[in-house]
Amino acid sequence: MSTIQAALDRKETPTPGDLYLSLELSDKNWKLTFGDGGGVVSRHTVAAGGQARLADCIIRAGKRFKTPARAQVHSCYEAGRDGWWLHRWLIELGVDSIVVDAASIEVNRRARRAKTDRLDGDKLLTMLIRHHRGEHVWSVLREPTRDQEDERREHREFERLTHERTAHLSRIGSLLVLHFVPGNKMERVFSRSVAARRR
Repeated sequence: MSTIQAALDRKETPTPGDLYLSLELSDKNWKLTFGDGGGVVSRHTVAAGGQARLADCIIRAGKRFKTPARAQVHSCYEAGRDGWWLHRWLIELGVDSIVVDAASIEVNRRARRAKTDRLDGDKLLTMLIRHHRGEHVWSVLREPTRDQEDERREHREFERLTHERTAHLSRIGSLLVLHFVPGNKMERVFSRSVAARRR
């Protein structure tokens, strides 16, 4: 067992002394927000993909909040294009990690905030704490197998390319109409090309 894994060797049952971590993931940085449920938070920013730095921040946060040696570390982040590799790594590290469906996250209707808006770290941390107190605040996603993840990625990529094709055809069609040229031939060419590539 590594030093980091030993430092994060936790029990499974949440207690008042547990440590909570929300992660906001972006292309350049990961924003970390720590708390122990008592209202005080600690914020850190690490470079995206900085696993060693993230592990170090977890250990330092545990010392700052004076969490018991056997306390559990709970973490969460919103599902996105980052996939599940970070979740799997956190689990291996000994962290109780969950990935949540962003569309299911509770929002303040009075603030008229769209569900697709990215919640800040403090809000996500508060909801994580509430989740572990038994409140239903979001939907937790089930981890797919690596094969399932690859299949979904391929399907999403095909959908993206299909949408791009439709957009290109619309633009080309508009230009053809502008110059009094029928555009149905172009549609047939694109359709045959896509069908051939899927075989």
